[in-house]
Amino acid sequence: MTVDIHSMSDTYQLNNGVKIPAIGLGTWQTPDGDIAKSAVKDAINLGYRLIDTAAAYDNEVSIGKGIRESGVNRYDLFITTKLWNDMHGYKKTNEAIDKSLEKLDVDYIDLYLIHWPNPVGIRDHWAEMNAGSWCAMEEAQIAGKIRAIGVSNFRREHLDEILKTSSVRPVVNQIYLNPSDMQENVTSYNEELGILSEAYSPLGRGGLFNNETVVEVAKHYDKTPAQILLRWSLQHQFVPLPKSVHRDRMKENAAIFDFAISEEDMQALDHLHGVAEMATDPDNTNF
Repeated sequence: MTVDIHSMSDTYQLNNGVKIPAIGLGTWQTPDGDIAKSAVKDAINLGYRLIDTAAAYDNEVSIGKGIRESGVNRYDLFITTKLWNDMHGYKKTNEAIDKSLEKLDVDYIDLYLIHWPNPVGIRDHWAEMNAGSWCAMEEAQIAGKIRAIGVSNFRREHLDEILKTSSVRPVVNQIYLNPSDMQENVTSYNEELGILSEAYSPLGRGGLFNNETVVEVAKHYDKTPAQILLRWSLQHQFVPLPKSVHRDRMKENAAIFDFAISEEDMQALDHLHGVAEMATDPDNTNF
């Protein structure tokens, strides 16, 4: 179902009825401490309502402080965090959820994701371990600790295994997603299953800012390359999670609701895939 997104306050409805903001702040590689806390406060004060972190980012404590010091009601925010690779399985996942709640200093997490489907440590029995983690996540959702549960970096085969034993379907699959790596097989399967695609690294890994097509499209709309890349995500009905610790860049990233990219230009951007900005681990082999 297509949803028109016109502002920072607009949302998508997940398959369990929970609403998620259409754009969020990514915090990967944002160091714990004052930098992370200030980044979150700035983002919230600029209108961001979705804050994405993970246990592996090691910044949940500062993310929580930024949320509390922002002055915005916790219930108006949407907080995502993720299960790291060394905590898969039923028992450890329960522990991980409680630890994230403690570090964030919140009563509940809006969205909790399995960060990677088949990390090296459980490569020979990843499906069984994911099933255990998913069971713990379902129970945490029933208990009110989590509002919605999903996955990250999952492909078709990983989703299929989750669906074999789950009572609750994932609401989100957060993946590396931008014009250089559209992952059509994954996003089309997400859509088929009613799973929303979230885009981490929606701006790529740096090279897309200088890509000739991106630069030309940006000039045409009098926008920056970053704004074009984020608008591209929105028009594909993805939720982009641009990462920044700079207030002016966050403001720029949010100024993407006063224009629309034409179908012709969208197609030109779609054809960028394969321009050496691919994910560093496209086959889930290193985690």
